[in-house]
Amino acid sequence: MKIPSELTGWKIVCLCAIFALGLGALGAPCHAEDEGDDLAKQAQNPIANLISLPLQNNTSFNIGPHDRTANVLNIQPVVPFHDGSLITRTILPVVYQPDLASESGGSTGLGDINFTAFYVPKSGGVMVGLGPILTFPTGGEKRGSEKWSAGPSVVVISTPGPWVLGALWNNIWSYAGDEEACNVNQMLLQYFINYNFPGFFLTSAPIISANWEAEDGQQWIVPFGLGIGKLVKLGKLPANTTAQYYYNVVTPDYGPDWSLRLQVQFLFPK
Repeated sequence: MKIPSELTGWKIVCLCAIFALGLGALGAPCHAEDEGDDLAKQAQNPIANLISLPLQNNTSFNIGPHDRTANVLNIQPVVPFHDGSLITRTILPVVYQPDLASESGGSTGLGDINFTAFYVPKSGGVMVGLGPILTFPTGGEKRGSEKWSAGPSVVVISTPGPWVLGALWNNIWSYAGDEEACNVNQMLLQYFINYNFPGFFLTSAPIISANWEAEDGQQWIVPFGLGIGKLVKLGKLPANTTAQYYYNVVTPDYGPDWSLRLQVQFLFPK
């Protein structure tokens, strides 16, 4: 499948934006406030005992010398087992990777798949999840690392009052794969700050990343930003919709300047 121009990334963003805003406008709000607020907080908790299907679209802008645009649509089902003591999350990224050496052209397809399994001990307060993260080289040469990678992952969540606060950290190292491909040693840190108002919530959940294999000064991407979200119902199916903007205060020389994240998260409460 060929991508003729940067407009493709914009089309994906616009379609997701229209979908998310349409859900907010046409979907019925959760009028049962106690139940709706509780479900909204569960949706913001990555290790809640809740089956969900987030469709998260991330578009990065002004990449490389030609100010190209990249796009990643993450299909990331979350499935709990054993009454929530084991939470699995699989991320299947559909990637548009532009050719940074030219003003047009790029590659579209599946990127590297990530799988995480969190063990979540029973707790009456702060929740903690611990487990492995595995990366499968399904993106090939153009959209992936060509390496099998693994490492530890930790998430900590607290939900006092209207707040959902926490952080997720992982680091992966390559252990197999194409010997000519670069080794993988990458860290991800995502903090969560959510405040729930009646009917909507504010959120900040930037993804800070570091490529330890890169040269000094080229390792970090550090975004800062904010978003807004709303829990709606499509018939009887709850859906959590968010739109978020992030500016990269630290980025490699050819890294993106800013990004837009749009998400529709379908929820399947018991």
